[in-house]
Amino acid sequence: MKFTTNTSGKYTVIQAHVDMLDGASGPELKTIFVNLNKEGINQVILDLSSIKYCDSSGLSAILIGHRLCRDASGSFIICGLQNAVSKIISIAQLDRVFNIKETVDSALSYTTV
Repeated sequence: MKFTTNTSGKYTVIQAHVDMLDGASGPELKTIFVNLNKEGINQVILDLSSIKYCDSSGLSAILIGHRLCRDASGSFIICGLQNAVSKIISIAQLDRVFNIKETVDSALSYTTV
């Protein structure tokens, strides 16, 4: 399993267990987002602390999660960005779109305010 989900309060935390978010792992992440959305879950934190590389397929998966949560009046936070992933998000100007926090704990603290 490339990703796991855990519930912390009313938030679902998705944790990556791979080092690349690309065409091989992106579809599984998209499926998780769609299934969570079908279950009515719209408060999601995506922990990318293990991800060292992300391509356009990976960004697409993240964008789907963001859109599904937004469209369901929820919140979507990504955290744990490594330098290379942070750079690609900045280059794509998605740092203006995504709510980005340092760690899962800081994301949970932010969302409870």
